[in-house]
Amino acid sequence: MYHIAIVEDEAPFRQQLTEYLTQYQEENGLEFKISEFCDGAEILENYQNVYDVILLDIEMPKVNGMDAAKQIRGKDDNVVLMFITNMAGYAIHGYEVGALDFVMKPITYYTFSMKLTRALKRAKQQEQKSLLLPLSDGVKKLGLNEIYFVEGQSRMLYYHTADGDYVVKGTMQSAENSLAEFPFAKCNHWYLVNLMHVKEVRKNMVVVGPFELEISRRNKTTFLKALTEYMGGSM
Repeated sequence: MYHIAIVEDEAPFRQQLTEYLTQYQEENGLEFKISEFCDGAEILENYQNVYDVILLDIEMPKVNGMDAAKQIRGKDDNVVLMFITNMAGYAIHGYEVGALDFVMKPITYYTFSMKLTRALKRAKQQEQKSLLLPLSDGVKKLGLNEIYFVEGQSRMLYYHTADGDYVVKGTMQSAENSLAEFPFAKCNHWYLVNLMHVKEVRKNMVVVGPFELEISRRNKTTFLKALTEYMGGSM
């Protein structure tokens, strides 16, 4: 079952999105739990990491969708964010919060269903997967979504996470092989980046969680291609 939140201040649009979700789950044999919110402030109150996908209107009176998304990202790295808007100019800000896509008003079911399929695929990828790291004092089970990036130096691998760094023996090639089926890409010779944590790309730098990493000239085209594909080709 997927838990999907609708954050939209206009009741007719909330109803339309609910009807589209109901139609989609019936057509595809899925089960959705749908939660509705009238404003960004409402979903932020006592926010819990229980949603797979959040559909966010951008223009709302109390807390707009973009501001709400920034606060949600501070608490939840995994939820898939999709914006609902009638202003295409907002798309450029999507990198800041790792938004997957934008649904333009007026909303048609065909377009919505195509974008929802992409969002559910991403949500499935975000399910907890883990690595077993052989540390000097034992074994650490590390969730892939906990890793910001892997750094390779002198045949040692440093797994950088919010809880600190974990160091194991290994080469960058071995790290690439173990993470090949997951959304990781090299931004330079030493860094293998978890694309789900990319917040921004500017010039030759990528912001990954709290880190700023250099993108090398050699890896830039491949890295940006991998990031664009991960983001659904929408930004």
